[in-house]
Amino acid sequence: MQRTFSHFLKYPIVQAPMAGVTTPEFVAACSEAGALGSIGAGYLSADATRDIIQQTKQLTDQPFQVNLFVPEKTAVDEKQIEKAYQALQPIGKQLGLPEWDTTLSSSEFDEQVQVLIEERVPICSFTFGLPERAIIQKLKQHEIFLIGTATTVEEALLAEQAGMDAVVLQGSEAGGHRGSFSEELSMIPLDKLLEETVDLLQIPIIAAGGIALQSQVHNLLSNGAAAVQVGTALLATNESGANSFHKEAVLQARENSTVLTTAFSGKMARGIRNSFINQMEEAPIAPYPYQNDLTKPIRSAALKEGKPAYMSLWAGENVHHCRGGNVKEVIKTLYLSASLN
Repeated sequence: MQRTFSHFLKYPIVQAPMAGVTTPEFVAACSEAGALGSIGAGYLSADATRDIIQQTKQLTDQPFQVNLFVPEKTAVDEKQIEKAYQALQPIGKQLGLPEWDTTLSSSEFDEQVQVLIEERVPICSFTFGLPERAIIQKLKQHEIFLIGTATTVEEALLAEQAGMDAVVLQGSEAGGHRGSFSEELSMIPLDKLLEETVDLLQIPIIAAGGIALQSQVHNLLSNGAAAVQVGTALLATNESGANSFHKEAVLQARENSTVLTTAFSGKMARGIRNSFINQMEEAPIAPYPYQNDLTKPIRSAALKEGKPAYMSLWAGENVHHCRGGNVKEVIKTLYLSASLN
């Protein structure tokens, strides 16, 4: 019999599955601290997904989830990609990359699903859409708890109708990529989104988006959320897999320092404003995931050269409230707020 969501949690906190920074050490630390650790496997191959799952298992016997990106069918427009590539050339030259080869990515989603089944991962979450019915049924046959991501009431209802066991409600304050999968980009603040959704769903709601304060956790749990999902609040912790420049940017951020941009990946995401975002404001952008493929060499070179001005510094609106320390301290502080207020 499939377990309920509360079975996986000591504290009502989920570590956001931030693709690129969720190392085995970070995920295990979150699970060991009483939250639900999350592997952000969206950009990984099936083999790499298996490796990180196995490494995480060696570090903790507590539950953790794996997050997958639902594949999007985006046609390859060579002219559009070329224009986007040319627009990146001035930045490339500043980083010693006058020209670079780009390998367009392809999804191994189906193979990743099989890995999750073989590795007996207890929870799988999805971003950028909902998987096909056959995938959902296959995972449920293996008693894997399924979590969808929604940015509107309509998306949340679709997630429940599709068979998700819980849903992440992502408010407009969230850092990183928007999890939207409807035609229009939604930018509804979390409090309003939760208020509009909570009485319509039978499945548990995980509230997400710019959660960095103790009072926010208490408020969201008091208003119907079964748990909260935090990402930016954990980015600058000792165990986080974020690079040192990203951590420093989080710790030094001031109020209103984040903006929404498609410049890095072709998909709308919230990050700390920097030179790359400023220079690309009027530039042609390739659709996701092709823009992400085009900018990958730039981001890698920027890290190598120690130039955060050209890195994707994903962060939520309340980044200025975030602090360092270890994962256990941050999670315990957020939880104590929920229990003591």
